[in-house]
This record gives sequence, structure tokens and C-alpha cells, in this order.
Amino acid sequence: METDLSIEPQSLKKLSFKSLKRSLDLFSPTHGQIPPPNAESSKIRISHKLNSDYARVKTTSSEHATNAAKSQVQQEPTPSNALALPGPQQSNDTQMGGPPKDLVIGSAGKPRGSADAGGQGRSSAIIPSNVSSERNMSTSAIMERIPSRWPRPVWRAPWKNYRVISGHLGWVRSVAIDPSNTWFCTGSADRTIKIWDLASGRLKLTLTGHIDQVRGLAVSNKHTYMFSAGDDKLVKCWDLEQNKVIRSYHGHLSGVYCLALHPTIDILLTGGRDSVCRVWDIRSKAQIRTLPGHDNTVCSVFTRPTDPQVITGSHDSTIKLWDLRTGKTMSTLTHHKKSVRAMAPHPTEDCFVSASAENIKKFRLPRGEFMHNMLSQQKTIINAAAVNEEGVLATAGDNGSLWFWDWNSGHNFQQAQTIVQPGSLESEAGIYSIMYDLSGSRLITCEADKTIKMWKEDETATPETHPLHFKPPRDMRRF
Repeated sequence: METDLSIEPQSLKKLSFKSLKRSLDLFSPTHGQIPPPNAESSKIRISHKLNSDYARVKTTSSEHATNAAKSQVQQEPTPSNALALPGPQQSNDTQMGGPPKDLVIGSAGKPRGSADAGGQGRSSAIIPSNVSSERNMSTSAIMERIPSRWPRPVWRAPWKNYRVISGHLGWVRSVAIDPSNTWFCTGSADRTIKIWDLASGRLKLTLTGHIDQVRGLAVSNKHTYMFSAGDDKLVKCWDLEQNKVIRSYHGHLSGVYCLALHPTIDILLTGGRDSVCRVWDIRSKAQIRTLPGHDNTVCSVFTRPTDPQVITGSHDSTIKLWDLRTGKTMSTLTHHKKSVRAMAPHPTEDCFVSASAENIKKFRLPRGEFMHNMLSQQKTIINAAAVNEEGVLATAGDNGSLWFWDWNSGHNFQQAQTIVQPGSLESEAGIYSIMYDLSGSRLITCEADKTIKMWKEDETATPETHPLHFKPPRDMRRF
């Protein structure tokens, strides 16, 4: 077979140039027709950069700068290596009648005033540093943004412990307030429910019927009913006129950890270790809805009076918003990294807080938009949270810490520590449940040292004795 040796091989450089030319012809037909840069736009851009970089430098009048430049030229005939940047010839100061202010840049590239311009052995250049106001107003992309102001908290008096109630023989796990604001009830690990007088703290009644610790309590505001739930898988309805159980709600497969009543509808919400929130009809004992979807224990639940919506928090570190009409999930909030053990809705605003270990977040209802984190970190597992109408949020931890927050700003204005009952261990300082009374002036805490403590504001405190130390946050983390 004969080969044609007359065709000489082309070089790699020639082939690459040919391929580049073909690509330019195909994809950039106007590559040879690029218009020249606009000199006026370059001048405006450079002058704006000068103004933004050296806006805070205090310059002297143009006469001193001109005299300094002349004396510099007379003293140093050597060629200057300063960079003179173009800028607009007229400024707002000249239009308004004031003297123009220029910027003097030395040979080292540093801005300096006119007093330093006459130094020996240095060269300088006069650069106009003002930009026309029309350009600044029309260019929104390069204007400086004004930072948003964080709301400043109002001064609040610190809270103090004024009463310690003892009577339970086990950990006090739950609390509920009577709608008439005359008594409250507590559930304990000693399997009893005790009713106390709110004003004096005296024991009025002890109810027995559970066979394990009582973890949830709720008092109806429309009926003479009290509801309790515990680790024995039982949910009971107590008639307070007869002081006995009249109904039991069967269906949970494990311990019931939380309980809530709907304010306007006769339904009961319970959540437990079987990872399900169940909706019950109070009268018929029927299970209306089953809200499955969590992967771990449902430990907090509440509902809203004006909207058929249920909010549940779980040990799987998620918060779910449910539509009560369809029984389906509206949204799932995954902002927390650890178990959501406590939630507290605001009495008047459409928002709520959720608490997990070392983190408290605020969300807006009904869609669950994230608002902000609280400005401090309570370095413990937070078991309970409550907020009153005045905007005082209280959170209680596993180490006995009770922190008070300003609702609007998220500022922590007090960090209190509970004192264990004499004879108890230091490890029994945990707080399991807290609740405000209906007036919002008294706070009840249920603790691991088998006591119930009551707190109120310190009437002797003033802004002078307890000043407000508030520092706005630089950035707000989302997670």
C-alpha cells in the first residue's frame, strides 16, 4: 500500500489556533467588535471608590493642599511615583458654595493631611474625593445599607423566691392552675395529685388513682374537670365536685408525657413515649385523631384557641405543626439540634418559644417562621418554659437554674439558682415544670427535691440597684 508523503503534518500550535478561531467564529461572532470602555463611567467608578475608601479621612481646605503641593515640588525635583487617579472636576461643595476638599496621597500610598504634605523626601498628589449626589442617589447597588436596630429591652424587676411548699414524697413533675386563680394542683412521682391553696400554700386535697408518676395535668375552664396523665399509660378525667375519676382514655402504648386542653373545643391532646399525639373527645372518650410522624417521644404539646392547629415538640429534635381538621402535618421545624423538651406560647401574640439543651428559639405562628434565638445560652437541659402577658419568659433547667428573659428582645435579665431542700442531694436541684398564675405575678416551679417553690418580683428593686446591661447582638444564628 502506497502512502502519500506529500502531506506534511501540522503542528499542535497551529491546530490549537485553528480550533480557537473556529470556536470564536461560532459562539462569539462579535468578538472583534467590542466597544471601547467609556472614559466617563471609569472616572465615576474610580472617584466613588476613592470616596468610599477615604470618607472618614478629615481633609483640609484646597488652599492648604495646593500650597503644600507647591512647596513639595520646590523642595523635591525628583520625579514622583504617586498614582494620580481621575475624578470629577466639580463636587457638591463647590456647587453649594463651600470650598472643595481634596485628598492628599503620599508616595507610600497612605492618605495624609495637608500638614504632612510638606514633609521632606516625599511626594504627593492631589486627588478630588467628592462624588456628585446624583450619582450616589441613582446607584442603589453601591449605597451603604443602614443596619437594622435591635429592640432595646425594657427594665424589669428581678424575681425572688418567697415560698417553699413541701408535702410530696417524690419528684414533682407537673403543675396546673385553676381558672378562678384560687388553687393549683401538682402531680408527683409518688403517684399522687395534690391540690394547694394559691394564696397561702396550704394543702387542700390529695387524690390517688395513678399507679406511676404523674407527668401531665390540665384544668378545664368550662367544666369542673381536671385531667391527668402519667407513666402508667393512663389518661384520667377527674370530677372536682366528687373528687373521683369519672373517665379514662385508653389508647397510648407507653407512658404519657404531656397533656393539653383546647381552650374553645371539648377535646384533649396527649403525647407520649409511643411517638404519637392523640386527640380525644372529652365526653365520649373516643379517640378523634391520631397524629403520627415523630420518630421519638412527644414531650410537649399545645394548641391555639382561634385556629384548629396543634403544635408538638419531640425528642427527635423537631417541631411539627398539625392541621386538626385533616390530621396532617402543615410543616416541620428542624431548627433544633437536640430534644425539644419545652414549648410556651405567648398569651396574646401569635408566636411561641421552644427550648432544648442550651438553645431557646422563637417562632411565629401559624406558619412557624423562625424569628430569632435568645441572646444567651443556658448551659443545661431546659425542661420547662412559661411566659406571662407582660412579656417575661422563664425557663427552667436540669441543674436548678431559672432564667428570666425579655420576650421582645431576647435579653436575659436575671439568672436565678434554686436552693435544694435540706437533706436532699445537690443533684436533686432540677426543675421539671413551671407555670405562671393567671395574673402573671406569681411563678410556680416543681422541683426534684420534692418541693414546690413560688416566685414573685422583687418590689424593692429599682433601675439603679439592678441596672440593665444590654449589648445588641452582632449576628443572629439560625441554628
